Amino acid sequence: MGSCCKKKRNPSKKSRKPPKTKTPHVIKWFEDMVDHAYDFAVAEKKKGKKIVGIMCEYTPREIIMAAGGIPVCLCGGSLETITAAAETLPANLCPLIKSTFGYSMRKENPFLEMSDLLVAETTCDGKKKMYELLSERHPMHVLELPQKCNDADAYEHWIRELRKLIMKLEHLFSIDITDDKLRQAISLMNKERDLKRRLAFLMKSDSPPLSGVELLNMKSLISCMSEDFFQFERAVADLPGRKLSPPAEKRVRVLLTGVPLPHGAERVMQIIEDSGGLVVCQENCTGLKPILENVTENPSDPLIAIAQKYFHLPCSVMTKNKRRPEILNELISDYKPDCVIELIWQACLTYDVESALIKRIADEKCGLPYLKIETDYAPSDSARITLRVKTLFEKIKNKVNEAR
Repeated sequence: MGSCCKKKRNPSKKSRKPPKTKTPHVIKWFEDMVDHAYDFAVAEKKKGKKIVGIMCEYTPREIIMAAGGIPVCLCGGSLETITAAAETLPANLCPLIKSTFGYSMRKENPFLEMSDLLVAETTCDGKKKMYELLSERHPMHVLELPQKCNDADAYEHWIRELRKLIMKLEHLFSIDITDDKLRQAISLMNKERDLKRRLAFLMKSDSPPLSGVELLNMKSLISCMSEDFFQFERAVADLPGRKLSPPAEKRVRVLLTGVPLPHGAERVMQIIEDSGGLVVCQENCTGLKPILENVTENPSDPLIAIAQKYFHLPCSVMTKNKRRPEILNELISDYKPDCVIELIWQACLTYDVESALIKRIADEKCGLPYLKIETDYAPSDSARITLRVKTLFEKIKNKVNEAR
């Protein structure tokens, strides 16, 4: 099945002390998320369903689902596949782009290999040029994302692009995408977003029942699997009241912003939490950003409703990106972090440049310490990152003690 579908192993030595907090079954279930998604994709493929790979949160899963397709996230989070990509791509390119392309070079992502179509978006220059190379190996449709989001004609352009996607899927899969099918898909995706928001809202508590890494892992590469719904509902019902060890109250509350953390690239978040932090809010594409808004239910024109929701995503590729600062202010108020940490992947220029604005919001407007971490998937700088994070946390704790 390839390296991305190998089950995670967590061997423990007999000499180790048992954990103080028993890991709930629902959290353990998501540890095998990739395997569950793989089994589902293979079973659906045998039934004649089409697999559609996506590269970004701007691609509306509802349209793919209305076409009878299975949307699968293909963003690469593996360091191992970057070596293969380096034979073709520049070394100083975003690791997410290189990892994604490396999976294609090595043919090690079964979801990519079984995809009947890839849907990509013109978010950044690095991705756009990588898509040209990827399209030599895989069938692809590119959505042209308007980046001047406040222009009068930008939204109309986006609607036209989504109509083109519908026409492509209808032609390729020999199917009609009706308004009713779109409404059904909207309802399913809204249900998934609702459940994920309820899980994320648990982190507002003074004593959150999850670590940030645990919450990050409670996801799936494939949207709207029925078993996922069951597990999300179970988590929302069972996790409140759970106590972490070390206690959440003794950790530094962190709002993590910046780039997404695809599966396999959780290193920096793990460092933050191993250093005494607790990531209570994840304002990124693998966190709250794509689930903050639902698509309007039962709209008269479902495509327009879908276009509105996805066009509102507050990504740094948009210019001028007004919504991200607004949302960050709201999240800081709701989640009450002690600091803001921004993660930037190497060569992610849009987030890197925008970090100056985020620092001003944290420092000047909200009075919170801000730390910017720029890195890639390699662990060579882990010790340096750990030192910087621990130094930040020590300053915060000293300030709290002085205030007492």
